[in-house]
Amino acid sequence: MRTLPQINTLVVKVGSNILTQKDKGVNLEFLSSFVSQICEIRNSVKNIVIVSSGAVGAGFKILGFDSRPTNIIDKQACAAVGQARLIWYYDKEFEKYNVIPAQILITKDDFANRRRYLNARYTIRRLLEMGVVPIINENDSVVIEELKYIENFSDNDNLSALVGGLIGADMLLIMSDVDGLYDSDPTANPDAKRIGEVKYINEELFSLAGSSVSGVGTGGMKSKLTAASKALDAGCCVGIINGRKPGAMLDFLSGKDIGTYFSHNEDALSRRQHWIAYAAGVTGILKLDKGAVNALVHKKKSLLPGGVISVEGDFEMGDVVSVCDEDGKEIARGKVRYNSFDLNLIKGKKTSDIFDILGYKFTDEVIHRDDLVVINIIGE
Repeated sequence: MRTLPQINTLVVKVGSNILTQKDKGVNLEFLSSFVSQICEIRNSVKNIVIVSSGAVGAGFKILGFDSRPTNIIDKQACAAVGQARLIWYYDKEFEKYNVIPAQILITKDDFANRRRYLNARYTIRRLLEMGVVPIINENDSVVIEELKYIENFSDNDNLSALVGGLIGADMLLIMSDVDGLYDSDPTANPDAKRIGEVKYINEELFSLAGSSVSGVGTGGMKSKLTAASKALDAGCCVGIINGRKPGAMLDFLSGKDIGTYFSHNEDALSRRQHWIAYAAGVTGILKLDKGAVNALVHKKKSLLPGGVISVEGDFEMGDVVSVCDEDGKEIARGKVRYNSFDLNLIKGKKTSDIFDILGYKFTDEVIHRDDLVVINIIGE
């Protein structure tokens, strides 16, 4: 038995690899069992949010496809039809327990925009106060390839980690198609051993992570580790379990030694820092010299213009940019205090020269320490 922390708010991520059957649509037997467990967990956990994939998997058969389409337009059409069917299935199952579900469709841009990010938080909080179970999915029917510096969620593993940070969840429970993280690939090595608990996520762990074996979902084990790292940075402990096994959620939350448990990160970021590091849209790139990198990473200083080598992108004051070393490796993200045009003029210059060059001086700092988060996104 393992000891878990007190859980008041739980995010459960369920993927298409277990929610749908390959070329057959939604697995209604699994969905019924899943909702039954959620409703039982509600007896001990006050707030539960579901991050659910499966829209494309629920829609392609309805539209006459023999298998999941591969081109983006057909996938979006399937998602539009499938999301309606999927939430209908959820509603019918929750109705058996007199529980009201809510549908929230979201895109990366909703997280990147600070105002919409906060509005999403307030909406979800209010739903939870009213006893509703929010069901969140990426709005696949409208998502397109984003602008150069703004990434998609890539999969719902990462979306679930951002949701955990958004609402201040105590735990993120990721339902996978394997029993957890192993010390080697269990599909190739019959002697592979499950790793029961992880305290630190490092490159060695990522080297152990294989791919999803289902061929249905988009998120393999590496994606789940990346999501776990982001969730831990939000102060949210994480569990990865085999969702196909009956009662797996109940067993894990009761303390049984199943799956892989990632314990709480004592150096968690504040919610604002987590937004800057992982949720905000990155609109540009700053490359720094070695001295500036050392000042930011080891001395915890603000970024001054003298350390900036190059400026890439078109951004305004207050936007979030990626901060990289000379080789282009990202070391931090932060909110800039000068726009890209002005920053190109003062890069490499002394702070005493800013007024003479620009005709004004807002601050000495390009990025103040309070607006900067040093990050190490392992596995990306």
